[in-house]
Amino acid sequence: MRREKDPGRGEREGSPSAADRGRDEGRPPRQRGSGPADGRPYDEGYEDGYDDGFEDAADNAPRPKRKRRVLRWATVTLALLILGTAGGGWLYYQHLNGNLTKEALNLGDKQLDRSDPNADGQTPLNILLLGSDSRNSQKNVDLGGSKADAERPPLADVQMLLHVSADRSNMSVISVPRDTKATIPKCTDPDDGEVYPKSVGKINTSLQNGGPGCTVATWEELTGIPIDHFMMIDFAGVVSMADAVGGVPVCVTDNVWDSKSKLKLRKGRSVVKGEQALHWLRTRHGFGDGTDIGRAKAQHMYMNAMVRQLKSGTKLSDPGKMRGLAEAATEALTVDNGLDTIKKLYDLGNDLKRVPTKRITMATMPWEYGPGGYVLPKPDDAEKVFSLVRNDVSLDGKDKTKPKPGGDSPSEAPASPKNEIPIRVMNGTGTALQPPVSGRAGVLAGHLTARGFAQATADQSPQSQADTTITYPKDEQRADALLVAKELGLPERLVKHSAGAQEVTLVIGADWRDGTAYPKPEGGTGDGAKKPGDDEQKAPDSAEALNGDDKKACMKVNPAHTW
Repeated sequence: MRREKDPGRGEREGSPSAADRGRDEGRPPRQRGSGPADGRPYDEGYEDGYDDGFEDAADNAPRPKRKRRVLRWATVTLALLILGTAGGGWLYYQHLNGNLTKEALNLGDKQLDRSDPNADGQTPLNILLLGSDSRNSQKNVDLGGSKADAERPPLADVQMLLHVSADRSNMSVISVPRDTKATIPKCTDPDDGEVYPKSVGKINTSLQNGGPGCTVATWEELTGIPIDHFMMIDFAGVVSMADAVGGVPVCVTDNVWDSKSKLKLRKGRSVVKGEQALHWLRTRHGFGDGTDIGRAKAQHMYMNAMVRQLKSGTKLSDPGKMRGLAEAATEALTVDNGLDTIKKLYDLGNDLKRVPTKRITMATMPWEYGPGGYVLPKPDDAEKVFSLVRNDVSLDGKDKTKPKPGGDSPSEAPASPKNEIPIRVMNGTGTALQPPVSGRAGVLAGHLTARGFAQATADQSPQSQADTTITYPKDEQRADALLVAKELGLPERLVKHSAGAQEVTLVIGADWRDGTAYPKPEGGTGDGAKKPGDDEQKAPDSAEALNGDDKKACMKVNPAHTW
């Protein structure tokens, strides 16, 4: 079977050539620029071109099939769950491998190291879920509408990070608004070698710089979180997949009527599907205070309800329907090369199924509006969310206290004399949101030397790390690392094993930009004060966190949109 290039989406087995498809289904020429070609403001793309009525004669007439991008974010995760619940019989459908489109994971000029395993050898998993508005086929053009948009490269208008803890006890899903201002790293398109220079722009435009691998690089730059995989979905197959799942239960606190999204529901619980599900997912004005925060929360409620139904086995029990959904899911997916077979996706789905719904947390990156139509990460709160994920801490604040390595065993090696501990000190205070503090590594290395750690040296290699850490390469050096941490006032949770470290290594993060003592948490040092880790180990209120097992969640209706 021949392998052809699917324009703009990587490699697909047995797909027709661009000449066979015709120009309408090929990828339009790339256009440079830092924003959407149509220059629309943040929310307008969600609220134009939809149908104009309810269940009446107009519904039977042809209607413009406009932007259904709000379904795509749910469908990506749905695809994972479908592939994980399908059963071994799907492995007979080898042709499904050919349906998948595969691309490189990271196109940036520098990549973060993968997450280190915990004491039990378990490793957390970070998957970037993307929704693309690509019109690279006639079907996508029909679903997406807007002939003008068909002439520009696609945007990644839906972006969510799915983090699964190392022990698979919990899962966190973080949405980021599409207009978030971000540093887009230098990216190189592996297909034609085109180099896209480093720039600053809306995060959804990163997809135009060579593909999803550049969006992955942008996320690593913004969050400091290493991305293990990505999954991207376009218009094709989304509507049929959403309909085939069946109805999803939702709840509103009052009768709601949103003339923009066409959502009309009575107070209390309803089951939405098809067009009505689309209306729910794109409603903004009718929910909360009419901002995107309300819409994100409504989407999270929908997603949680869908996950509960799929995990309970009440849906998708028909083998024929499952096979059809498998076809739709794989046709619509673009994945990184590490997820290039149905077997790998199946195993991933089974891995995700281990997480109980009560430990799934949906959240939105805390944000605020900025000038020029940008959305900005909210100072402190956004970094707190990213820090929790980097440190494999659940957003729900329900992690159990983990035993210290070695437990009560007396066999743990004692610390070496201070002057015999080699210490590398590195300056990681620069992040995507702020520049590094000049000379910071030298200041801390000098302080340690003055305190008796004679082998502390400053390493001038550039680093970027939000959280201060002390790492050590071997178990017998843990006591040495803890001694250094005690000297500097670092909490024990910041001392970690790292196979990549060569000696005890202090990386000064953006959370410690001045002084020689690690900043204490708010509240002072008294007995009633907050201790390191207290109240830091859960998402801030501005993240609008929603628990996956919350069956009583009910969407607050904007009083201006009731009937």
